[in-house]
Amino acid sequence: MLKIKTLEVGPLQTNCYLVFDPECQEGLIVDPGADKPKIIKTVEKSGVRFKSVVNTHGHFDHVGADTIKELLGVPLYLHQADLPLLKNARVNQALILGVDNGEKIPTPDGFLEEGQELAVGGGRLTVWHTPGHSPGGICLVAAGFVLTGDTLFNSGVGRTDLEGGSDPDLERSLRRLLKLPPETVVYPGHGPSTTIGAERRLLVDPGDKQATV
Repeated sequence: MLKIKTLEVGPLQTNCYLVFDPECQEGLIVDPGADKPKIIKTVEKSGVRFKSVVNTHGHFDHVGADTIKELLGVPLYLHQADLPLLKNARVNQALILGVDNGEKIPTPDGFLEEGQELAVGGGRLTVWHTPGHSPGGICLVAAGFVLTGDTLFNSGVGRTDLEGGSDPDLERSLRRLLKLPPETVVYPGHGPSTTIGAERRLLVDPGDKQATV
């Protein structure tokens, strides 16, 4: 069974997730948004061999420490539709919010696609393309849990007023997520975890929920 360790990083308190199989000690890193020394220290202490870095989308607060891929010697993956966000400080909100960590975000080594499976030891994460907050937003679905990036939060949804955002796309993505089993644990891009069942009860209509980061 896959395990998850959560690190809160950066000025927007982004959730960076270390997803790993404790039996074979393999894992991947999701959304290293900032605080590279903190992430590296945790990785080294864990004893886990992390095989890749994955961005759920291209906004600065989820990609700011992507250079850890170079230190670890592993590939970086993103959905291709968010490549413009990754490379443009204005579009990804870094310039607007005055955030600059002085590091150039590396180019992805490959692009994630709908339905693609990422092996993590004996476990699997399936890529769902869930646009709305951004054109290339993804969720990672596994047995018993889902990492939702900035698509779905605990009592909130991703904002759609940023460049590339879309209310209709977000609504479709949310309705798809809410078809997962109610006991599915939701690990969002910001804030505490929740469950699909809890969010389903709150989400009569996607527009009723509060848009956050």
